[in-house]
Amino acid sequence: MYIVHIASELSPIAKVGGLGDVVYGLCKELLRLGNQVEIILPKYDCLQIQGLKDLKVEQNEMWSYEGPYQFKNTIWSATVDGLKVFFIEPHHPQRFFNRGVIYGAGDDIDRFTYFCRAAMEYLFKAGKHADAIHVHDWPTALVPALYKGMYIDLGLHIGGMVLTIHNMEHQGRCQPFNVGRTGLNGESYLSSDKMQDPTYPNELNLLKGGIVYADKITTVSPTYEKEIQTPQGGFGLESVLIKHRKKLKGILNGIDEDYWNPEKDLHLVQRYPTHAVDQSTLPKVLEAKRKNKQHLRTHLKLKESSGPIIAAISRLVPQKSPELIKYALQLTLKKGGQFVLLGSTPILSIHQEFEALQAALKNNENAIVLLDKDEALAHQIFASADMLVIPSLFEPCGLTQLIALKYGTVPIARLTGGLNDTVFDMDTSLKPILERNGFTFITPDRKGVEGALNRAISCYKKNPEKWQSLMRNGMRQDYSWKCAATQYLALYQSLRKGAIVVPNKILAG
Repeated sequence: MYIVHIASELSPIAKVGGLGDVVYGLCKELLRLGNQVEIILPKYDCLQIQGLKDLKVEQNEMWSYEGPYQFKNTIWSATVDGLKVFFIEPHHPQRFFNRGVIYGAGDDIDRFTYFCRAAMEYLFKAGKHADAIHVHDWPTALVPALYKGMYIDLGLHIGGMVLTIHNMEHQGRCQPFNVGRTGLNGESYLSSDKMQDPTYPNELNLLKGGIVYADKITTVSPTYEKEIQTPQGGFGLESVLIKHRKKLKGILNGIDEDYWNPEKDLHLVQRYPTHAVDQSTLPKVLEAKRKNKQHLRTHLKLKESSGPIIAAISRLVPQKSPELIKYALQLTLKKGGQFVLLGSTPILSIHQEFEALQAALKNNENAIVLLDKDEALAHQIFASADMLVIPSLFEPCGLTQLIALKYGTVPIARLTGGLNDTVFDMDTSLKPILERNGFTFITPDRKGVEGALNRAISCYKKNPEKWQSLMRNGMRQDYSWKCAATQYLALYQSLRKGAIVVPNKILAG
C-alpha cells in the first residue's frame, strides 16, 4: 500500500512528546512490512538535522494559498532511518516555521492550517494518489476537511483519511476566518454537524473537524478509546466521539525495539537479554542491571546502597501529576530507597518548584532532580532503576512503562489509558500470574501512590523471587510495533472497500 502521514512531529528530528515516537515507530514498521510510506512535515528551523540523510531540494517553487494570496514554498526531501520524508518550507512573510519551536507560538493555528493546505496542494500537484492519508492530532486534523471540501473536486483520489488522536486535551479552537484562510468557507463549517465547537459555539474546533471528516479514527490504547467518550476524558468532544464511535478504534502503541532494547543499547555499560528471559538468562539480566546501577550511581554522585533505585522520567506538566512524583520522591527517601527524576517542563511555576527541590537535594546522596531532556541518560536510568513511577492523571498510551518493562524495570502506575492496558498489578490484577508485571493504583492522590509504592518496596526487599518473576513477566511481553502496524494495515485496507462519507454528501470511494 501507499501510505502518507501528514504530521507535526517525527522522532528523532522533530519531537515534543509521544506523537513523534508513534509516527516514527509506526512508519518504520509499515515500511518493514513492504509498504510505500512517506511523511510530510513542516521544515522547522529547529529540526535535529543530524538525523537526516540526503537532504535536498525537490521543488523550488510549489505555490500554495492563504486566502486569495499565493505564496511560494520549497519542498525538501530526506530520509530518516530509511523513511522518506518531505518538508514544506513556506516563503511567507510570517516565517511560520522559523520560530525555534514546534509548538508555542502565538499563531500556531495559522501556522498549521497553512501547513495543512500546503501539504494537500503538494500531494495534488505531484499526483500522489495515496491509498491512505494518516493525520495526527489537531495540527493536521484539517486535512480530511480540505480533501473532502476541495481536493476531491479538483481530482485528487485518496483511498481514505485516518485521524489518530494522541491527546484530547489539545483541540485547536479557532475562528471561522482562520479556516477561511485555507480556501474553505469557514462560516459554512459553523454548525453542530461540522466543526462548531460544542462549548464555544462561535468558534471552530479543528480536532472535531478531523473526527467528523476522517473515514477512520484511532486513538492510542483501547482504554483511552473508552475514556474519551466520557465527560472526564472527552474534554467537551465526548458526544461527537459517541456519534462517530463506529469509525473509532483504540490501537495500543508500540515501542521502537531498535532504539529501546537492552540487548543492543549502546548507552549501557553492560547490555543484557530481554526476550524470553527465563531462569537460565535471568542471572545475566541481574548482573547487567547491577553494573549499570553502579555506573549510574557514580555518574550521579549517589552513594552505594542496598535499597532500590526508583525513577521518574517524565514531562513535568499537570497531566503527569508532578506533585505526586515529588511525593513519591519524598516517600522513597523515608523508605530507604534512592530516587532519580529526569524531566523538563515548559511551565514556569512548575520549573521553579522543581528547581527549588533540586537545590534542596544538592548534597543528598540518595536523590537527584535533573531538569533536562537527556536521551542517553534516560537509557541509562531505564536500565539501572528497579522501579518507575507513573502517577498520571490521564495517559492516552504512555511509552515509558513499555520501555521500563522491556528493560526489566517494574512500573508503579495509575490505572488510566494505556497504563491500564499494559501494567497489571502483582496482587490485585485478574490477569494470569505470568502476565502480572507491576504495581498499580486507581486514585491519583498521595494515598494511591503510597499504597502502591509501599507494596513495591516491600516486595523488592522481602521477596526477591516474586520480584524477579515480575521482571521476567514484563520482559517477555511483545510491545513492539508489529501488532499495531498489522491493525493499522487492516484499517487502511478497509478504506478501499466502502464509500467516502462526507457530511450531507456521499462520494464513491
